[in-house]
Amino acid sequence: MSWLHTWCGLVCGWLLCAIFLTGTLSVFREPITRWMEARPVLADAGAGTQGALPHALAQAVRHLAAQAPGARFWRIELPQAPGDALLLAWRDGRANQTAALHPVTGAVLPLPWGRATEGGRHFMSFHYMLQWNALGFWVVGWVSMAMLVALVSGVVVHRRIFQDFFTFRPGKGQRSWMDAHNATAVLTLPFLFMIVYTGLAIFYTSYMPWPLQAAYGSGETAYARFQAELHHGEGEALRRPRTGRPAALHDVAPLLQRARDLTGQPPRMVVVEAPGDANATVRVLGPREAEPGAGQRRALLNPVATAVFDGVSGTVLQVRRPDPDAAFASEQVHAVMESLHFARFGGWPMKWLYFASGLLGTVMVATGTVLFSVKRRRACGNEFGRATAGVYRAVEALNVAAVAGIGVACIGYLHANRLLPGELPGRALWEIRAFLAVWLATLLHAALRPPRRAWVEQLGAAAALCVALPALNAWTTGQHLGRYALAGDGQRAGVELAALAFGAALAWAAYRTGQGWHGARKAVPGAPRHPAPRSGVQG
Repeated sequence: MSWLHTWCGLVCGWLLCAIFLTGTLSVFREPITRWMEARPVLADAGAGTQGALPHALAQAVRHLAAQAPGARFWRIELPQAPGDALLLAWRDGRANQTAALHPVTGAVLPLPWGRATEGGRHFMSFHYMLQWNALGFWVVGWVSMAMLVALVSGVVVHRRIFQDFFTFRPGKGQRSWMDAHNATAVLTLPFLFMIVYTGLAIFYTSYMPWPLQAAYGSGETAYARFQAELHHGEGEALRRPRTGRPAALHDVAPLLQRARDLTGQPPRMVVVEAPGDANATVRVLGPREAEPGAGQRRALLNPVATAVFDGVSGTVLQVRRPDPDAAFASEQVHAVMESLHFARFGGWPMKWLYFASGLLGTVMVATGTVLFSVKRRRACGNEFGRATAGVYRAVEALNVAAVAGIGVACIGYLHANRLLPGELPGRALWEIRAFLAVWLATLLHAALRPPRRAWVEQLGAAAALCVALPALNAWTTGQHLGRYALAGDGQRAGVELAALAFGAALAWAAYRTGQGWHGARKAVPGAPRHPAPRSGVQG
């Protein structure tokens, strides 16, 4: 069991560090996306926005009618924070078009309004598919299963794990790393079991598709028919075909208030389908998740509320409330799994709890991978014959890139967002490429540098990039913490404050790591001036 825990944890730990860290960051993917879009803050679009919204909506409808009278749909995103613009989107043939309007005056704003970016969605996508399409999806599933094996075997192996949780002995080398590994594992054990299990469970039809195929076939509509039957047809989006008969669109502003009354949630988005047709519909959607101030409850099950109206008469066609009833409790199992995994409940306090637990889980995985090198350095058993030294040197390089390098890549991704030209074609893809290139560069750096220096240099690089992020933002966009504070934009300010906090923590880690090695060298009489490369981790 000890062998299973060690090698299963090591081989999967390199990817798990990246998966856990990016998953932790994706808890705040909306604020990260908001920061990376770098949309200008409209200083004169503050408290009076709601009162002027009907006029702005009328301007938005007139603009869409002029620009895209025959579009399949119109989409209007309403301002969700002070200083936000009214965002329009429509589909012109096969291309998506966008526009931005002032939320008070309805005036058309210059494009592009913000930067094209994948934003925080990149961290979520990498978290469950490594930006590697179907193959990455299966690799993450396999690693997640190995994580469950490592968790169970870890509990079995460490029979004094709960006693050791209350014991931490700093400066004791291997014993200190074991104490840190045990403490973070016990503290986050329920969270880790929950997050890994739900991550596998919500993709049950992908990892085990055979029951679905046996009952519904393998066609393109199989999953849709399965979902429709599972929910008795409720929640299925109402679709009406075009009739070809022109008709004037109903005033949109009164429909927003009716949707608020019907669902109990403030509107976030308006989608007009088949505009200008007698069968036009107006779909009003509520907030995505339960967040403070969004008008949603903090219940575990809290789906997006929707109200659908006839686009000509304004008649209510369909209402989906945030607290739907279910004929059987089992119908809500999958929704509960998703809500638990994606933290779609509890508001900001729950998101911060998930964030802290995810960081501790990342530390647990990281200390486990480092502990392997510490133990093998002290008791090398020549397990791989002549290749033993090379194998453990590769393990040390992978440890550095997996633990410190992924941090450099994550903050480097935010730097790439500010440094890449705004008009660059495929800009969002180049940001992701920059993330992967930086991570690969950290692996090459760890392979070429002595492990002890690689640890300090990569931790120091991550700290420097974190601390420099607010200055880079001010230099490239003119936006900064002071402007965010004056505009009441706590989300973008929070991203930069978190970067500064991470920078301070990483700088301390780099300093302590360097001090530990200097102390270890002084403690060994006659230590060589330039010792052969070994594991760069000491207590």
